[in-house]
Amino acid sequence: MLIDTTLREGAQMFGTCIPNQIGIEIAGRIADMGVEEIEIGWMGQQGLEELVRALRHRGATCDLSVWSPCRTVDVYRAAGLGIDTINIGLPVSDLHIAERLRTDRDGLTAMLRETVGLAHSCGIRRISIGLEDVTRADQEFALSMARMARDLGAVRIRLADTLGVMTPTRIAELVRFFAAGADMEIAIHCHNDFGMATANAITALEAGAHWADVSVLGIGERSGISALEEVAGHLRLVQGYDIYDMNLVRGLCDMVAELARIPVARNRPVSGDDIFAAESGLHVDGILKNPALFEPYDPAQTGANRILALGAKAGRGAVRTMLRQVGLEGPLHSIGSLVDTIRQRAAGAGRPLSQVEVQDLAKTQNCLEGGIC
Repeated sequence: MLIDTTLREGAQMFGTCIPNQIGIEIAGRIADMGVEEIEIGWMGQQGLEELVRALRHRGATCDLSVWSPCRTVDVYRAAGLGIDTINIGLPVSDLHIAERLRTDRDGLTAMLRETVGLAHSCGIRRISIGLEDVTRADQEFALSMARMARDLGAVRIRLADTLGVMTPTRIAELVRFFAAGADMEIAIHCHNDFGMATANAITALEAGAHWADVSVLGIGERSGISALEEVAGHLRLVQGYDIYDMNLVRGLCDMVAELARIPVARNRPVSGDDIFAAESGLHVDGILKNPALFEPYDPAQTGANRILALGAKAGRGAVRTMLRQVGLEGPLHSIGSLVDTIRQRAAGAGRPLSQVEVQDLAKTQNCLEGGIC
């Protein structure tokens, strides 16, 4: 269901270089998560053979694939790597055909026929054709390329929103169009230029796509692509697919963040440090009563920590509930001054106060009478 391309698309992020030994560790952790396919790199990249050997020695059972341009020499070399799948890139928009490949539709058709035929004759187990820039292409022409690839032995097409301009509604329509017109597996490759890559990937899967490309933290060209931790997290924690080990995600994200020299925002979905931190009165009160009121999943499922504190937005209910957690309970009218003090102290400190600090304030203000507030 997921194709992780951190070592290919992710490695294309500006200023990012992934040494082979670190790449082996990253891919090993991704395999341990349960991701079904890992794209280990692109043809012409150094060390691909070492990557394949190391991952197999490590016990990785997922499919290993490599990206190749639509050139016979690269397809022939890919056949010697011991990979499971070759992902052949085929630009299908007229702009890419003319300006990038310097050919026309007839020339592209000849290239496809030659390279897929060679891949099939070389015994590569699975052939996947990436229809690049398909969202700006003549859809009937792109579909004809998919059908030709299928007839030549390809089993999958990979629909690429190369500029990240699609919306979930349009992605769903695209997937259904190709699903109805080509009897093949469908993969989706969504760029994140307008912040919709993860939503587009999940919508594509719901619309019938079999695969979605992802990378750790969504790294890649420009704004990157769909994020592994977000797509896998939604599939596991919301949709209930018992596939991916989300406990491995945070360490993996931290590793890639350090390598790529990008900070993980504290409020970043799934991997941020503060996504289960709360200080506003309404949320603290609710979480203390029942975490399911305001948490989409148990933070322990991703190795995260719940942090509850009271700050300038504290309310009486939250203070009462927090004190009740440690066995302190009393009439509501007696807690007003404590709430005011908490708000003032937190505003002055520029941060919320911990549960211990709140208890200490209660004692200092003599809010507790005989152990009761």
